[in-house]
Amino acid sequence: MNFLTNEKLTIVGAAGMIGSNMAQTAMMMKLTPNICLYDPYAPALEGVAEELLHCGFADVNLTFTSDIKEALTGASYIVSSGGAARKAGMTREDLLKGNAEIAAQFGKDIRQYCPEVKHVVVIFNPADITGLITLLYSGLKPSQVSTLAALDSTRLQNELVKYFKIPASKIQNCRTYGGHGEQMAVFASTTTVDGDTLTNWIGTTRLPQTEWDAIKQRVIQGGKHIIDLRGRSSFQSPAYLSIEMIAAAMGGEPFRWPAGTYVSNGKFDHIMMAMETSITKDGISYKEVTGSPAEQQELEDSYKHLCKLRDEVIGMGIIPPIKDWHMLNPNIK
Repeated sequence: MNFLTNEKLTIVGAAGMIGSNMAQTAMMMKLTPNICLYDPYAPALEGVAEELLHCGFADVNLTFTSDIKEALTGASYIVSSGGAARKAGMTREDLLKGNAEIAAQFGKDIRQYCPEVKHVVVIFNPADITGLITLLYSGLKPSQVSTLAALDSTRLQNELVKYFKIPASKIQNCRTYGGHGEQMAVFASTTTVDGDTLTNWIGTTRLPQTEWDAIKQRVIQGGKHIIDLRGRSSFQSPAYLSIEMIAAAMGGEPFRWPAGTYVSNGKFDHIMMAMETSITKDGISYKEVTGSPAEQQELEDSYKHLCKLRDEVIGMGIIPPIKDWHMLNPNIK
């Protein structure tokens, strides 16, 4: 088998549905023969490893452990779904305190056991905040840590596919920015439908304003809708997209969607948020997002919401005040 790299990939939270799907996806996509599964729940972890071995993948060195030191030592790439899952009636933000504490320990473990790691993808919610906390405590550069935000953009594409009844290939550059939560900014100005800008359609018979408003709400509530239908939070889509992200960081195909990244540019400061990003072997970078005045306002509102969550975590004592971040992680300016 031809693999993208031979370097070690560690999947944190591998006993869960997202983690186990990430492992299978990574093996199917031939990212690396060296995959280590980590989860503190040993029996379920062993069960996941056994089932993956039963798939009969060739030339894969699949290991598993409930020892975080063993899991992280020598890892060049890490994807973590190692937080509590969202349940019915919960928002992503309801997970804040418990998952913030998990993220802080995760960052400390990275700093201690694999400071030479090349890229880390954080996907447990609220991912913007858990990613920020991981970055602070890991000591890594902002370019080395990214978070999953693409789900909202793929949900926008899916809603438009269902509405217009045309293939996804004809709906391009669907984008949501800001937070991966209830306050995300859903953009229309970036999207094209069958070669035409979506904004040319909104407010016409092809897409009345009321229908567009309803589509935006379905995108925002996309995660809740999955829970309502299945009785559990999404796992197939975040697993696939997060492995696409780490594949790009390994030097594979470019990642097609926005990702969460650390931003501090004078307009949006000291925050992790979804931007227009590029993920390569050199890490994640972003460029400034532009849209209509209404879209820009939505993005600013989303940023303010993320700042509120960040400040709550500071108030809990989980991360220090912003003025002390540079002492905690010298790579944070």
